[in-house]
Amino acid sequence: MYDEEKKESKWATAVSIAGRIAGMGLAVAAAVLMATASQCTVYAAYGARPRTVTYSDFPPFVYLVGAASIAAFLEAIAIFLVVWKKGKDKTAKVLMPLLGVAVPALLYSATGAAFAAVSDMSYCSANGRRVSVCAGGIGGSNFCSQVHISVYLSLAAAVAVSVAEVIRGVGGSASGGDSDSDSSSSSESGGCDHGCHHKH
Repeated sequence: MYDEEKKESKWATAVSIAGRIAGMGLAVAAAVLMATASQCTVYAAYGARPRTVTYSDFPPFVYLVGAASIAAFLEAIAIFLVVWKKGKDKTAKVLMPLLGVAVPALLYSATGAAFAAVSDMSYCSANGRRVSVCAGGIGGSNFCSQVHISVYLSLAAAVAVSVAEVIRGVGGSASGGDSDSDSSSSSESGGCDHGCHHKH
């Protein structure tokens, strides 16, 4: 029974690490894709001078790049603590719960803000009209495609990290239960041995 529970705990740890690696990779991909969506040439009107729209024109997109980058860095720290420190170091015991809250919070908040901005990607033209970036001329569709993919990658990263954290929690509680059961069983067996020796 103990061996089976130990295998389940190892399995949960392995899946949690895989989820964290996936989340880190997705966060990096989201940040890079959004940051490179910076050469969208949009025509305000027929015959007007073209304008280059970048992700930096939209604060929520800037926030997504920063949040995803920070989240990836924090996930790298979490993976290091789990793999090399086995989560048993004092630093790991303090940092892991904080990382487990901070990383999903960053990713979900950035994704939510970006989703809200995606619904109305427009800018004010020289004549005061709002011009849609996605409906604009050359390169507009490419810019919008990159932005949309980046947002969905950020959401996927948030989900992957959340799942990894849940699995880590389940595996940790299972291993904790194992240690408690071992201590209780050892104490009981110790009592029996003591009684047997007392009889002799």
